[in-house]
Amino acid sequence: MAASTASVAHAQTAYVPTQVSAEAGSVTAIDHWQIQDSSKAQQDGAEISAAGFSTKEWYPVSGRATVMAGLLENGTFKNDVFYSDNLRAVQVPEASGNLFVTPWWYRAQFTLSKDVGRKHTLLHTNGMIASADLWVNGHRVADHAELAGAYPVHDFDVTRWVHAGDNVVAMQVQPGDPRMSLSIGWVDWNPTPPDNNMGPWRGVDIAQTGPVELSFPHVQPTLSADLSHATLAVKVTAKNLDTVAHDATITGTVADVPLQQTVHLAPGQTQVVSFSSSTTPGLALDHPKIWWPVGMGEHPLYRLEMTAAVDGATSDRTTATFGVRSVTSNLTKQGYRQFFVNGKPLLIRGGGWAPDMFLRDDPARMEAEFSYVLNLGLNTIRSEGKLENQRFYDLADQYGVLILAGWECCDKWESAAKTGGAPWTSADMKVAQDSMASEARLLRNHPSVIGFLIGSDNAPPPPIAKMYADTLRAEDWSLPVISAAVPQGTAEAGPSGLKMAGPYDWIPPSYWYADKLGGAFGFDSEVSAGADIPRLEDVQRMLSPQEQEALWKYPEQRQYHASADWSTFAVLTPFDKALAQRYGAPTSLTDYVAKAQLDNYDNVRAQFEAFNAHMDAAKPATGVIYWMLNNAWPSLHWHLYDYFMNPAGAYFGAKKANEPVHIQYSYDTKGIVLVNHALDDVHGLQANIRVRNLDGSVRYEKHLQGIDLAGNHTHPLTTLPAIANLSTTYFIELELAAADGKPVSRNVYWLSTRADVLDWAQSNWYLTPLTQYGDLTALKTLPAATSEVHATTQRDGNDEVTTVTLSVPASSKAVALFQHVSIKRGAQGALALPIRWTDNDVTLWPGESIVLTARYAAQGTAGPVVEVSGWNVPVQSVAAGATHSTDH
Repeated sequence: MAASTASVAHAQTAYVPTQVSAEAGSVTAIDHWQIQDSSKAQQDGAEISAAGFSTKEWYPVSGRATVMAGLLENGTFKNDVFYSDNLRAVQVPEASGNLFVTPWWYRAQFTLSKDVGRKHTLLHTNGMIASADLWVNGHRVADHAELAGAYPVHDFDVTRWVHAGDNVVAMQVQPGDPRMSLSIGWVDWNPTPPDNNMGPWRGVDIAQTGPVELSFPHVQPTLSADLSHATLAVKVTAKNLDTVAHDATITGTVADVPLQQTVHLAPGQTQVVSFSSSTTPGLALDHPKIWWPVGMGEHPLYRLEMTAAVDGATSDRTTATFGVRSVTSNLTKQGYRQFFVNGKPLLIRGGGWAPDMFLRDDPARMEAEFSYVLNLGLNTIRSEGKLENQRFYDLADQYGVLILAGWECCDKWESAAKTGGAPWTSADMKVAQDSMASEARLLRNHPSVIGFLIGSDNAPPPPIAKMYADTLRAEDWSLPVISAAVPQGTAEAGPSGLKMAGPYDWIPPSYWYADKLGGAFGFDSEVSAGADIPRLEDVQRMLSPQEQEALWKYPEQRQYHASADWSTFAVLTPFDKALAQRYGAPTSLTDYVAKAQLDNYDNVRAQFEAFNAHMDAAKPATGVIYWMLNNAWPSLHWHLYDYFMNPAGAYFGAKKANEPVHIQYSYDTKGIVLVNHALDDVHGLQANIRVRNLDGSVRYEKHLQGIDLAGNHTHPLTTLPAIANLSTTYFIELELAAADGKPVSRNVYWLSTRADVLDWAQSNWYLTPLTQYGDLTALKTLPAATSEVHATTQRDGNDEVTTVTLSVPASSKAVALFQHVSIKRGAQGALALPIRWTDNDVTLWPGESIVLTARYAAQGTAGPVVEVSGWNVPVQSVAAGATHSTDH
């Protein structure tokens, strides 16, 4: 299935220049470009950036589009590059040569107002992959040595070259290669984008200011130990853009406190203007509004507004939001990092972030992904490179999601840290330093950000580590600086306190309770059991029929959607072997996917629960980052939700484990443990514990009441005794309720009397093999179950809220195992996605029922249809609003 660039002229509407706001202090994003390969547009920058240049057959693209993203916007490729291995065809050179080995031109027009002569016009470039020559109205402003790197933010004063009316900016973007430049690479998460993400991926802005520019507003709160007082240190950078001196009056407000200071600036002078509680007493706040991580409290934000005036006229404006909170970390007795927010320790529970593979900017999707993080009960996102734009951190602040940011591994960013890696040049050091300074300025106001990892799979060598530390210090960085995601240290940051011992491939649920390697102790910076198989409809959307057949029939066959071709993870052999051994050899793709959902749920739940169980231990678990949260493209590996945002087994296993107040089973001790991730104590809880044979008969039962559970703690409830005459596959059913009987947490396990036995001596960096697998094959013998479904839907603002009651009548023959509920927009409509459930993938015995609620965006006029399926529950559909009962 070949892909080719269009050879005919692109149909375009008339190009409309970006209209730049005339207001002093305005910042206007260039919201669209036209792009073309320099092998086709062979004129120089002076000609291309001149008025009247013909852009016939150029591609119109959005403001933050990389070259590949722009070509996708234009429908350039005949086939879906996310389906099967179609992406390979994009990387095959055409007769004219590979599309992405030559520079590409970006050209945009912008319109300035008539009074532009009284203002300065600045171009803000927010990062460039890999580098670019910049031209305005026929004049070269910067070359690609000056404008280089994915992260450095640059200001170019182009006042002398612009005029009222239409102007032109053009950039000749140089090809990217993350092995050669400090840009963005992908390792084994997905194939490398054919263009290596070349382009202005964070966009370019046009600013209008008077003679004095304001930049880098910063508020540093210092919070008292009892949280009753805070002092604010406020800074902003003022720069005189003129060739004559000016007196600038800097005014503003922060937390309703007025600020004012007049500074004298010589021609071209830059000065940091500071305000403190000693000079502005109002900056000492009594009873400030405290920002807390999600699950621990509210997330209030304050706003800083600053204005510079020269000769009574507004010259520039700038703003920032911030939160009042404290973040510290220390090392446990065992040498592992533990974070404290507002003096309270917390278990970091997060996932590794992946943006879209082509770095496409989608505000609605980003907001939906944050809603999933909240729905999953996570409190942290780790960004290993692929650092995001301002909106990402604003959302994190708003929702209370902690961000652990840092540089990435396995490309130019770490080449100097590896044996045989190419040493950095002085130009590399400059780009890295500019990157660190720019990211520090972007991150430092955000209360969601709790630290920065200056290394990932390797700590940086001493000169680079020192440069990072010095740069952070110069930017008033007050948060933890972490040497690496591995147990290495640097002189400046000390020991990392993090571990990265694997696994990345399949291991059994019991693994997580071990006191070695990736077990639940210390702070694990990236870890999971590897394969996360999407639901059947998504497997069919991403894989060809031949790939679908191979997925369940041929475990040794490489899957393009598992990992990059060279990678260990391009085959799913360990996962497939375990699935066949534990659940029985798959008999079809449908059977394979169904078994995978059980396994993913079970394993992901165990991973998070093991860290829960040990958060109070003598050798405490302090953090775990699931590898990964999401995917850059449709994948069979490493996600809690797939690229299509269709929650599956891994999602609901994580969601179950991360309930605020939770009841769980420990694989190592057979203990039943309560977990409270909130700060408030809970009193009067009651618990029901049942152990059931495969036929549903209760072999052990215990009821406990009057249970008190301290905030931010675990509570060992009881230990299961040895139970005679258990079926080889059996169940544990746990229920936790409030004093008034209202359900708090419900948790069901399917277990085997035959243990999974790990061969620890044969462990490697990505897995530990087994000498014996558990036996869950008896689940195949469960008779078909009866399920009753009742659903209603109500409109709530722009959302639909569907409530589903699942019931198994007392007369039913069997447990209804792993019932999954989805919602379609009409009987033949698409799935309602993204969607946030209160619970899903639930298991019920005869006589039991559960109420589930789903929230999703209202679209169209077709009524929602609820579809329920399960391990042994035939598919049934009901209109939301009807009562339906079917006995199979």
